Amino acid sequence: MQLNLKRPIVFFDIEATGLNFITDRIVQISYIKVMPNGEEQEHNYLVNPECHIPAETSAIHHITDEMVADKPTFKALAKTIARDWQGCDIAGFNSNRFDIPILAEEMFRAGVEFDIDKRNIIDVMHIYHKKEPRNLAAAYKFYCGKDLEDAHSADADTRATYEVLKAQLDHYDDLENDVAWLQDFSRIGNMADIAGNFVFNDRHEPCFNFGKYKGRTVVEVFERDPSYYSWIMDGQFARTTKQFVTKIKLQMMRKQ
Repeated sequence: MQLNLKRPIVFFDIEATGLNFITDRIVQISYIKVMPNGEEQEHNYLVNPECHIPAETSAIHHITDEMVADKPTFKALAKTIARDWQGCDIAGFNSNRFDIPILAEEMFRAGVEFDIDKRNIIDVMHIYHKKEPRNLAAAYKFYCGKDLEDAHSADADTRATYEVLKAQLDHYDDLENDVAWLQDFSRIGNMADIAGNFVFNDRHEPCFNFGKYKGRTVVEVFERDPSYYSWIMDGQFARTTKQFVTKIKLQMMRKQ
């Protein structure tokens, strides 16, 4: 089934030096931009992370220091990627937990604005796990009848993710071919921010999902303990998380 698109959507996958989206760096980014008419634009970049790629990480995605030594840095690619993705929705596999946060961090370091608030974001893995709890290779085999060659290669994983979502729409009659609907369906529980540090309560108020204030609303905590906002801004939190609490802080200041 072809996607019912009102605007372009970008399917993407990232390989990095590790799994910490705050301190690790991107070594490969691959994406397929799908236009509403079905036209596809595919890009695949190896990236010089300007740091060592640990051997245990190279063993997974097979990208070594030597392979990226003469490749562009992310800063050199950031404006091109941001321009390609402008006005696009986004889709990935487990992208809400890792790929989007690390991409946002890299964009911030490069000094390039990357706003996700006005985009629909589909995490194909969460649709899959709600329907058939497994991984991308199993999803590719189940929905597409194919073996995933070169798993953990960003370009192969990106293509597989795109094909799996289309096959999911064919497979399940109750999935709506609508990007905004798929975003809501693929969302993890009641997460309020991409990193999962905040969740919505029954009154749709953002609450802390970690630490000593877990379960308390952000507004309540910032009113009673204003220094906690500064602690978050100075801490090792994702840029998207810091932007999230800053918006709440600014809204509180406007009401004073």
